This record gives sequence, structure tokens and C-alpha cells, in this order.
Amino acid sequence: MDSTRASGMAVGQDSGLLWSARLIALAGVGLVGYAILFLVVNFTSFIELGLGTAETGATKDTVLAFSPKFYDYVSHLQVALSGFIAGVGIALVVFAMWGIQRGLRWAFWGAVISAVVAVGVALPLHYPY
Repeated sequence: MDSTRASGMAVGQDSGLLWSARLIALAGVGLVGYAILFLVVNFTSFIELGLGTAETGATKDTVLAFSPKFYDYVSHLQVALSGFIAGVGIALVVFAMWGIQRGLRWAFWGAVISAVVAVGVALPLHYPY
């Protein structure tokens, strides 16, 4: 009996693939949840998560009073960012559930590279300030 799949992965590796796929899918679901939270914050308190009145000295109303165009610009950036975060999350879930579980290496590397690029670009800018 043949102990390999069409993908070249040994049958004994199924449990590792399943757990890897589940972990990556969970990360994707977490990103979608974060994107929804980020979107809700944009339309309720406006200021980005982690930046409150204590850090900025401003509220939604003070930013709007300062410059309605600036307020709209920042709001559009936050909505767009929410969309991109959700898109990466959905991609991770799709890669995991329909590619990684089947042993497709391109799906694994697609998930890893997309997540690393997204986090690698965004995360460093959170710490110099």
C-alpha cells in the first residue's frame, strides 16, 4: 500500500497538517475579528485602538472640530485598513482549510508569507513612537 499522497506528504503527517491548518485558520479568524473591532472603533470613538484620549489629548469631537477633512481622511484610512486586515484573515482561513489540510505546500507558504509581510510591515511602526 502506498503511504504517500499526491502532494508527496506521508500519511503519518496528517495530524501535523491538521493542527497547522487549524492554527493558521484560527489566526485568520482572529484577524477578521480584529478588523471588525477596528471598524467599529472607527465609527464610535474614532481614535485607533491603543490610542485613547490620554495618549492623544483628543476625542472624536475635537478632531472633527479641528478639521472635518482631516477627520474624514483618517476615517477612510481606518476603514481601508480594516478591509485589508479582514482580507488577510480570510486568505489565511481559505489557505488553511482548502490547501494546507490537503498537504498543498503552496497554500502553506502563501499563508506564511502573506502573514509575515502584513505583520512585518505594520508592526515595527508601532514601537518607535
